[in-house]
Amino acid sequence: MITVSYHANLKEIPAEIAAIFAHGQGPFDALAWFDLCVEYNGLQPLLAVAQNGEHGAVWPLAEGPDGLRPLANWYAFTVGPIITPQADGLAMLTAIAADLKQAGHARITLWPMPDESGLASLVTASLRRAGWIVGREVCDTNHHLMVAGRNFAQYLAARPGPLRSTLKRKAKKVDVILHATWSEAAWQDYKAVYAASWKPEEGSPALLRAFAQQQGEAGQLRLGLAYATLDGSYQPVAAQLWTVEAGTAYIHKLAYHEAAKPLSPGTTLSAALFARVIDEDKVDVIDFGTGDDPYKRDWMEAQRPRYRICAYRPDALTQWPAIAKCLAKRLLRRS
Repeated sequence: MITVSYHANLKEIPAEIAAIFAHGQGPFDALAWFDLCVEYNGLQPLLAVAQNGEHGAVWPLAEGPDGLRPLANWYAFTVGPIITPQADGLAMLTAIAADLKQAGHARITLWPMPDESGLASLVTASLRRAGWIVGREVCDTNHHLMVAGRNFAQYLAARPGPLRSTLKRKAKKVDVILHATWSEAAWQDYKAVYAASWKPEEGSPALLRAFAQQQGEAGQLRLGLAYATLDGSYQPVAAQLWTVEAGTAYIHKLAYHEAAKPLSPGTTLSAALFARVIDEDKVDVIDFGTGDDPYKRDWMEAQRPRYRICAYRPDALTQWPAIAKCLAKRLLRRS
């Protein structure tokens, strides 16, 4: 028998529910990550849990102005439920979806959802089985690399000629330091580079710092910094925030000092980090997050879609205009 429960206080979750998070697939499935989203982004969690004996599923949701949304923010590469191995995922998620519908929730919007392991399809099927009107569409692209047993030299040999040429000409113009543990001084250098870069103001700098510190304390941080003499002073000119977990390297943030662009410090720093995670950390996958930026194709070899799923309770009058648009899109795709 599947039971469904809800939890709004992440600090008081029973141990058997907290243990489900251990079956997550990366940093954005960790209970510590959801704690950060609540603490720094002011989200109101609605942690939906389905349990059946030793099996369980946790669906991290949050209350939003237009209905339920993921318990996450824009730093997350993916969102979605966490399901224990050998559990009947469809039955678990259907039970949650049906209970949410009965409780009167009118809309659920989920993004960005992956489907390489069938997660987006599983969520879509469970919502439809529970009686929701569901629309699914591609909302973003993920560039990634399957290392496939190569060492860094083999990987680099397959990069585009212009990139390899840039490395050969510019690599000695900057010094690179890679941090695998937390360093306040290194973080201040990261912030200095970001402030002098082309990037817009950071959306949630306190959350990002706390996340990097967590990852550093766990030994999963890979914070890269490049230094060079610029305007007469030796200073940080490029910075990248990576993490490594369970065979995957995640590229979270990267920036370089605008005035240092002729030195191509970002290219040199990227190469050093790729070498580190491939040859030393022995990762199987390198994940470049969301965004179809052209420069990612120089480093990555494959793309996969990320999906937005919108589910509407059919008897909610406020959702009828959105339902009409959803059904119209579905008809157009079939025509």
